[in-house]
Amino acid sequence: MMTRDRLSELIKRREEGRAKQDQEMLSEVREQLLELLSEYPDDAEINYQTGIAYDNTGLGNLAIPYYERAIELGLSGADLERCLMGLGSTYRYWGHYEKAVETLSRGMREFPDNRAIQVFLAMALYNSHQPKESVELLITNLMETTTDEKLHYFKRGILAYNENLDEKAE
Repeated sequence: MMTRDRLSELIKRREEGRAKQDQEMLSEVREQLLELLSEYPDDAEINYQTGIAYDNTGLGNLAIPYYERAIELGLSGADLERCLMGLGSTYRYWGHYEKAVETLSRGMREFPDNRAIQVFLAMALYNSHQPKESVELLITNLMETTTDEKLHYFKRGILAYNENLDEKAE
């Protein structure tokens, strides 16, 4: 089987295992990705998919080097978008808050429409003792996506206060 076909099949199986929360299937796919990676160690997509496989099996700390290598090798497009989110959120979970903010900020710059990246960035900002920036980002996302009528009624005021959360009457 050709490399890309083999990789596509493994991705399909990983997605199936993730949907079913079948840890055995996910572990098998991870091992098969590692075998494929041993044949093609400089393939960005295989590194990226191996990182996801580690994340999906609860081994996010082991996913980090694969995500980093995929980015280093020039991962692009939707895969880069997902990789930056995966790497940033994994950094945050494992307490590497500065790296999380840096990675997720890059993700937000390069993929400004990805709200998930922005929410993970808000969490990383909170963990980095930047609560003002965290809350501002969360409020902005909330107000740009909500369908709640009461929030829409107060939208202008909420967004104006969001500009300076520390402002108060004298």
